[in-house]
Amino acid sequence: MGRKNRNRQRAQQDRDGKPEGKRNRDDAGWGAGYSEIIKENKLFEHYYTELKIVPEGEFEEFMETMREPLPATIRITGYKSHAKEILHTLKEKYFKEVQDLEVDGQKIEAPQPLSWYPDELAWHTNLSRKILRKSPLLEKFHQFLVSETESGNISRQEAVSMIPPLLLKIEPQHKILDMCAAPGSKTAQLIEMLHSDMDVPFPEGFVIANDVDNKRCYLLVHQAKRLNSPCIMVVNHDASSIPRLHIDQDGKKDVLFYDRILCDVPCSGDGTMRKNIDVWKKWTTSNSLHLHGLQIRIAVRGVEQLAVGGRMVYSTCSLNPIEDEAVIAALLEKSEGALELADASADLPGLKYMPGITSWKVMTKEGQWFSDWSEVPTSRHTQIRPTMFPPTDPEKLANMKLERCMRILPHHQNTGGFFVAVLVKKAPMPWNRRYPKYLQPVTVLHVDMKCSVCYSPPPPKKMKLFGFKEDPFVFLTEDDPIFPPIQAFYNLSPDFPKMNVLTRTHEGKKRHLYMVSKELRNVLLNNSERMKVINTGVKVWSRNTDGEQFGCAFRLAQEGIYTLCPYIRARIINISVEDVKVLLTQENPFLSKLEDDAHNQAKKLEMGSIVLRYLPDPQDLDAPQCPIDLCGWRGKTSLRAFVPRNDALWVFSSH
Repeated sequence: MGRKNRNRQRAQQDRDGKPEGKRNRDDAGWGAGYSEIIKENKLFEHYYTELKIVPEGEFEEFMETMREPLPATIRITGYKSHAKEILHTLKEKYFKEVQDLEVDGQKIEAPQPLSWYPDELAWHTNLSRKILRKSPLLEKFHQFLVSETESGNISRQEAVSMIPPLLLKIEPQHKILDMCAAPGSKTAQLIEMLHSDMDVPFPEGFVIANDVDNKRCYLLVHQAKRLNSPCIMVVNHDASSIPRLHIDQDGKKDVLFYDRILCDVPCSGDGTMRKNIDVWKKWTTSNSLHLHGLQIRIAVRGVEQLAVGGRMVYSTCSLNPIEDEAVIAALLEKSEGALELADASADLPGLKYMPGITSWKVMTKEGQWFSDWSEVPTSRHTQIRPTMFPPTDPEKLANMKLERCMRILPHHQNTGGFFVAVLVKKAPMPWNRRYPKYLQPVTVLHVDMKCSVCYSPPPPKKMKLFGFKEDPFVFLTEDDPIFPPIQAFYNLSPDFPKMNVLTRTHEGKKRHLYMVSKELRNVLLNNSERMKVINTGVKVWSRNTDGEQFGCAFRLAQEGIYTLCPYIRARIINISVEDVKVLLTQENPFLSKLEDDAHNQAKKLEMGSIVLRYLPDPQDLDAPQCPIDLCGWRGKTSLRAFVPRNDALWVFSSH
C-alpha cells in the first residue's frame, strides 16, 4: 500500500469513528455539549435523500437526531461473575439513587439498559456534565463511573460499536482475528467472550488483534491488558496484506485459518456525526470513493484467512453504500459462491435496523451522478471503479441477498449510524482452489522455447518494521534453573504448563515471567520471522529481591492471578469480606487485624508472596457473590495486598 493510502488508513482507523489525535469534548465529560458548531451539510442531505436509505417520511427526524449529542453508553466489562457483581452494584446502589432525582425542578432520566445487549451489561444515559455538577448524588455516580473506567471494570463504548462482536457468536475454542482493532473496545469484547467460563484459565481459542498504526497498537495493548488474558496477541501489520501464519499440527506445518474474523474497516465515518462534529463540515463523497478499494482489499484478505465454516463480520461506521453494500457485493462476486451472507435478523432481539439496499448510485464530489459503470467517462476511471455499482445481472443480485446486511439509523434507537454484514465461508476462495496450498503460477521458458506454467510458492516478503523494536519472546526451556524454586515454593500441580512461560530477554536476569496459552505458543514459535508482535501473554511472576531469602525470587503478579490460581496448591489464605475490607483500606495491616480464621492461616506460613482468596457464601446474599483472588505478601508481623484499590473495592461498595 502506498504512503498516501497508508496515511489515509491510519487517519481513519479509530474504529469508533474518532479521527486520530482528536478527542471529542463529549468523551471527557460524560455528556458535555458541542452546540457552537453549525451542524449542516447540504451535499450530505442531498446525497442521502437521493439514495433513499432512510424510510419515507423519516428523513427530517433522521437529520434532527444526527444534530443531537450522542447519549453516553457504558458496557460492563470483565468475565461473567465479576461483571454480574458490578451490574448488581450499579443497579442496587447508583441507579436507584438517581432514578427519582430532580435537578432544577426537572426529573432526571435514569440510565436504561440497551434492549438488545445480552444480560443487561450495556447501558445508556443522557446525563450531561452540566447536570452532573448540580447534584452531589450525580457527582458521586459520575466519580464511580470514572473510577471504574480507569480500572477497566466499565468501558465507555458507543452502542453500535458493541454489535459486531455479538454477531460473531464467539465460543471458547475459536481462533479469532481482529483485523483493524485499535482502539480496542471490540477486541475487549472478543476476549471476554473467549473466557465465558472463568474456571478455564486457558481457553483453546485466542484473539490476534492487529492494527496498521504502531502507536495505536500500544493503545490496543492497554485496553487488552485490563482483561489479563493469556490468549491475546497484538500485532502490527497493514490489514490488506496481513501475513498468513503457520502452526504446527501433529508435527506438520499447516496454515492457520481463523474460525472468526472481525473486519471493522477504516471508513469515512459519517455515522459518527453526533460525536465527531468535524464530519459535518468535512463530509464529501470523495472520502468514500477513496476508501472503497482499501476496504475491498482488507475484506478479501480476511476471507482468504477464514476457515471453511467460519464467520466474518464486516462493519463500518459509515452509512454510505459505496463503503457498505458495494464492498459486500464485490466480495460475494469475487467469491464465486464460496461466501454467503448470513441472516442475522434473529441474533440480537430488540435491535432496530434497516435491511441492506440493492440499488444505489454513485456521486462525484462535484455532485454529478452515475447509475451504471457504462456512464462513467474515461477521465473518471481512476476515481470511480466498476465495483462501486450494484451488479447489473438481476439473478446474480437476487442470489447475493444484500437485504441481509444491516444498517443502523441514529433516529431508530438514539444511537450512532452503523453498517454490519455477517459472511459465512462455504468453500475455499476460488483462487485458492485453482492454486492449491497458495502456490502462485509462474511462466517457465524451456530450452526448446516453449512456455509452460508451473506453480511455486510466492517469494518471501521482507517484513517492514515501523516504530519501536520489540524485545524478543523467549520461552523457558525444559531444564531452566529458574523454575524449580518457583515450582516448590508455590507447590504447583504436575499439570502446570511450564512450556507456556516466557520472558522478554535473551540476556541478563529475567525480571518478569509471562504466560500464553498453548495455541498462542504454537503461533509464536512458528511465525517469528513472519509477523511483528507488539505484545502477548499475561504477567504471572515478577522478580523480588526480598523473596530470594525465603526460597523464591519471584512474587505473584495480580495481572496473572486467575491464570495461575488453578495450579497453585500452597501459600493460599482464605479470607472473609471483612478481611478484604481491611486489606484494601489499610496499607500494611498487622496480622491481628484479620479475623481469627485468616490470622491462624497466616501464622502458619513463612514470609513471602501469597494468594488471598475470597470465596462467596451462597447463604449470605449481602456479601459479594463472585470469587476474588488477590496477590499479597506475608510480612514478619503484617499482611499486604498487592492490588490497586480500585481493582477490587467496587465489589464492596454496595455491600
